[in-house]
Amino acid sequence: MKIAPAAAALALVTGLAACGGGAAPTATGGSGGLEKTELLVGVVPVPSAAPLFIAQKRGFLKAEGLTVKTEIIQAPQAVMPKILNGSMDVFLTSYVSLLSINDSGAAKLKLFQHSQEAAPGIAGVVVPKGSPVKTAADLKGRTVAVNVLKALGQTVTNSHLQQAGLAPGDVKYVAMPFNEQVGALSSGKVDAAWLVEPFLTAAKRAGGTEVIDTMSGPTAGIPIDGWGVSEDWLAKNPRTAAAFHRALAAALAVAATDRGAINEVIPTYTQIDAAGAAAMKLGVFSMEPPRQGFQKLADLLVGYGYLKSKPVVEQQIATGLG
Repeated sequence: MKIAPAAAALALVTGLAACGGGAAPTATGGSGGLEKTELLVGVVPVPSAAPLFIAQKRGFLKAEGLTVKTEIIQAPQAVMPKILNGSMDVFLTSYVSLLSINDSGAAKLKLFQHSQEAAPGIAGVVVPKGSPVKTAADLKGRTVAVNVLKALGQTVTNSHLQQAGLAPGDVKYVAMPFNEQVGALSSGKVDAAWLVEPFLTAAKRAGGTEVIDTMSGPTAGIPIDGWGVSEDWLAKNPRTAAAFHRALAAALAVAATDRGAINEVIPTYTQIDAAGAAAMKLGVFSMEPPRQGFQKLADLLVGYGYLKSKPVVEQQIATGLG
């Protein structure tokens, strides 16, 4: 697992204040002036969501005058009506989903806060016990489950298939929620599944074998996910946005330096226990989106035809959160 040094994390927090990305994470004296004090946040039950729960547990949200309720989601595409009508304020999103939704014109979203970027061992393609599939090349003609079609899992798996000499069309992708994939592997409903933590650990405990580490090699260092908002919500709630941003920044500084804080909260919103949380690998938690990795990911999506036009990645990132 890669975790940024404490000094680097503190420098990032200070840098946010200096560049207008939000003040250093300190209490602001309650809810005075906030457009909203109660927020509904869409959470995918993966480690990248941990900073939100750290912010709740350590009182960073309360210090900003905010009360947060969470709703488990698979991806923002599944809750677009709530995002568009403003009933869901903030949501965890993969970078791929953010880019895809903006490219489709279904909504105008902004990356509100980065959460986690790739590190080896945190997501991969798993096959069940006894499978004849031993390598990426053996997946030719097989069915692979992903949580959302033409999103992060399919994109990074394609990259590794191509490295193994296969074309993306050589496998069949099917959409299936993460929490159903381990059972689908065991029953033979699918030949393989792309899984992230904590589901990756659960699949291995059930006897599965990882045949592709999809966060290494050609996809090393890409951003995984962060917190998204709609442009409309951001325009209507600038003070609330700044307060929530500060609370997340404080929690990210903790996540970047204290593995124990992450282990403590993961069992509260996932189905993995404390021992499993402590054992699994994590990506890199940081406050600044990795621009180079963001562009690499965007280029992959364009190359696979998942986006109609090449995005300017800087235009996807929210600014002025001070």
